[in-house]
Amino acid sequence: MCNGCVHKQYPDRGSTCLEDGSYLLNYQGCVSCHHRDFVLITDRRHEDEAGEEVVTYQHVCKNCEHVIARHEYTFSVVDEYQEYSMLCLLCGKAEDSISILPNDPRQSSLF
Repeated sequence: MCNGCVHKQYPDRGSTCLEDGSYLLNYQGCVSCHHRDFVLITDRRHEDEAGEEVVTYQHVCKNCEHVIARHEYTFSVVDEYQEYSMLCLLCGKAEDSISILPNDPRQSSLF
C-alpha cells in the first residue's frame, strides 16, 4: 500500500461502506508515475464463508499499474442486524449496522 498516493491514510467515513468503487477525493496522484487519473480495480475477490461476505480488491494506477491500496468490505447478519464494514487506505474506514426488522428496536428505545 502506498501512503504517498493519498491525502489522508484511512480517513474516517462514518457509516459509508463501499463494496465497489474508489474514494477519488482522497486520491492525491500516483507517486510512481506522477499522474492523477482514474483508479482501476483489480484482483477482485468475493468470498462467502460462515455467514460472512468478504469482498477484497486492489486500487491500481491506470497508467503504470502501481498498487495504491487494498480494499476490504465485509457484510454479515448478527442477531437481527446487518453489519457492514470497510477498511482501505484510499477509501477509509467505516462501520454500519442496520436492523432487519421494519422498526429498529434501537431507535424506539431513544424516545
